Amino acid sequence: MTLDHLDLLANAWVDAVPHEAFDQIRQEDPVHWHPEPEGPGFWAVTRHADVIAVSRDPETYSTEVGSVFIPTQTEDALAQMRLSILNMDGAKHNRYRRLVSKGFTPRVIARLEEQIVERAEAVVDAVCERGECEFVEEVAAQVPLQMICQMIGLPEADWEQMFHLSNKLVGFDDPDMQATPEDGAAAAAEIYGYCDAIANDRRANPQDDLMTALVQAEIDGDRLDDLELNLFFVTLVVAGNETTRNLINHAALALIEHPDQAERLRAQPEHFPTAVEEMLRWGTSIHNFRRTATRDTKLGGQLIKAGDKVVIYYMAANRDPDVFPDPHRFDLTRTPNDHVAFGGGGAHFCLGANLARSEIRATMREVVERMPDLTLAGPVQRLRSDFINGIKTMPVRFTPTPRREHR
Repeated sequence: MTLDHLDLLANAWVDAVPHEAFDQIRQEDPVHWHPEPEGPGFWAVTRHADVIAVSRDPETYSTEVGSVFIPTQTEDALAQMRLSILNMDGAKHNRYRRLVSKGFTPRVIARLEEQIVERAEAVVDAVCERGECEFVEEVAAQVPLQMICQMIGLPEADWEQMFHLSNKLVGFDDPDMQATPEDGAAAAAEIYGYCDAIANDRRANPQDDLMTALVQAEIDGDRLDDLELNLFFVTLVVAGNETTRNLINHAALALIEHPDQAERLRAQPEHFPTAVEEMLRWGTSIHNFRRTATRDTKLGGQLIKAGDKVVIYYMAANRDPDVFPDPHRFDLTRTPNDHVAFGGGGAHFCLGANLARSEIRATMREVVERMPDLTLAGPVQRLRSDFINGIKTMPVRFTPTPRREHR
């Protein structure tokens, strides 16, 4: 039996992650040639060891040659994409990464920990007495959005605008997020214009924030131009907001579907460190990144030719039974847990991993303790995307609890 009937592109991802397809490919053909309706096809990499091998060999598997996205790009589009840190290789990537890395060190995040906890408490305070809410926008989105906007230095009045604009930027395959490609372009133009205004302000009025660091930074003696600043800004807003938000969504949904695990965590909160890692494994926010082979090579027994697209599937790697016993079991005490939710290591390992862990831990602790017997109050609407593992809406209900300030 061939695997030709299996489809890993966006039209197969409306209702659920195709775990059965990943399992079959991983077992029968772990580096699998997958056709594209409007492209040359790509290698789908589904095994944990192979995902890590590709991630840690940027000389053989480039992000810069063809971008991190599966569709083939025009040369003009590629030229712009290569101004984004996501689509850089080697020394250039390292130089750009250093521009913002100081804002995400463990020491910096430790200093923000108390504030993250306070924000998580306030978010749940806003809904706990009602006994129901729209979880995505009212709970999951709030702490990641607030923290990244604060770190960049955006006025609080503009934070909600960033939420809606980032939705449009990542929802390019979802008709609810943008009706036409022009809507996505309009959202990009709006966020670029906003970035220009903030950047101009920081040039005149420097502050202790990431935007000031970006406008003052020099790469090989040159300052970042407007387009480079815009792309850096978009990467920070989207990566610092969308990914953690969706991880929190999937963590809450997993607890709803596995109430025994929620009860265990409520009774034994000392399990939170391993619980956060299992939430990351289970609800991996980014399904895949593409690389492009720079030379002929072999992977998983397949001959990869120079120029071939190589797509690494993080969610498939995170359910690899060779690494995770009983991988489709949600187990908040799982250890070890060598998931690749932040990438498979190497140069492109997620810069915000420490921040994300802190936000997930703080938010989910409040959810577990103060939104008991959490259950769905309506259908879960997933984002139509083979790139972002997103949830658009998730209405929930629970037994009302008092605000923290009343205790």
